[in-house]
Amino acid sequence: MTQTARNIVTAYYAAFNAENPAGMLACVSDDIEHRVNEGGIRLGREKFAEFCAHMGVSYREQLKDIEIFVNESGTRASAEFTVHGAYLKTDPGLPEANGQTYILPAGSFFDLKNGKITRITTFYNLNDWIAQVSA
Repeated sequence: MTQTARNIVTAYYAAFNAENPAGMLACVSDDIEHRVNEGGIRLGREKFAEFCAHMGVSYREQLKDIEIFVNESGTRASAEFTVHGAYLKTDPGLPEANGQTYILPAGSFFDLKNGKITRITTFYNLNDWIAQVSA
């Protein structure tokens, strides 16, 4: 079970780095619970797809130095990584975008069931990101 969970999370991040939202969606359950740092909770594949589409327009990101950890039962996982990104289109309430680059440590927590990701919770330091894109 731990290898299955590791493979799912690895496939999810491979799709992310390939800018392949369909590949990311293939890794998540229909009732995915998506929790983003200092944001709301998105419930369901449709809301997650909307988020992915928005991110693809506003940001260009690659995740590097990914380390994945899985519990013994394969039902929970976490990952630590470094986000290397560019801020392309202004998000409401955030600084003006003009292609600024940033490097940001981040992490995610996952619940997994029946070969799919059922929850993703992502954390990063928003103040660090704001300082980098505002410099």
